[in-house]
Amino acid sequence: MLPNSAARAISHYLSMADRLLPGWIRGFYVVGSVALGAWRAGVSDIDFVAAVDGDLGERDVRRLALLHKAGNVPAVWQALVRARPAIPGTLNGVFVAASDLGEPVTQIRPVASHSGPSLERGRGFEVNPVVWKVLAEKGVTVRGPSPDELGLDPEPDKLREWNLQQLHGHFAAWAGKASSGRPPRKPLLPAHRVALSTVLSPPRLHHTIVTTEVISKEAAAQYALDTFEARWHPLIRLALARRLGLPAPVGADAYATGPRRLPGLVGEFVRDVIASADRHCQDM
Repeated sequence: MLPNSAARAISHYLSMADRLLPGWIRGFYVVGSVALGAWRAGVSDIDFVAAVDGDLGERDVRRLALLHKAGNVPAVWQALVRARPAIPGTLNGVFVAASDLGEPVTQIRPVASHSGPSLERGRGFEVNPVVWKVLAEKGVTVRGPSPDELGLDPEPDKLREWNLQQLHGHFAAWAGKASSGRPPRKPLLPAHRVALSTVLSPPRLHHTIVTTEVISKEAAAQYALDTFEARWHPLIRLALARRLGLPAPVGADAYATGPRRLPGLVGEFVRDVIASADRHCQDM
């Protein structure tokens, strides 16, 4: 069952897709926070995997780029009305040839993907063991056969390795930049806001490495509180409060009022999560 506002956004997106690329999207599956039962209106994006009828010509690529803009007009409008720099409710996802869905996930070459403002042809980060596990076990079918009829191969034997690579690749690099004099930023978002939005992602990966299960960022907050040292608890609680749109909790006020030191602090936390994941893998 889709939340009402998510269902409306998806319906609009698919209606635009069917006008711009008639008959091309044969299957449409919602993953991410919706599938994990953690989607929140005005906070979460909508992640999808679309099964499509083959590759794209140059004219089709232009139409797909237009789809990402036209299909997300409601989310953009709401962000403008509320004067928010971020655009929650955006549909982001990957397009995969329907004939390729039965291949091992790491061998699938995506047709294209939408993420944020960009369209990438022949690439799609979402085609990975984590997303495919969520799709196979909890994916929400909007169009097409159910996920258990697709013959998916999430390659569970590669799940831990993939998560560990993400920690040592993207997040280790992020932590290094966060501790520098020029921490990562995004358009219209200052470095401390970007840092806070990063806090809960490494514990998610850590949880999957330890348990082989995939959880939401909100669930990762509780996991992090149960797993990591108490000195990190105010930071974790602040990151969760910001994600939920709540005031800074008691005990996290110092972090909330000290944005300059936040990126470096989050970088240190990320390195601690990575070290803990390494220790777990060594003990297995």
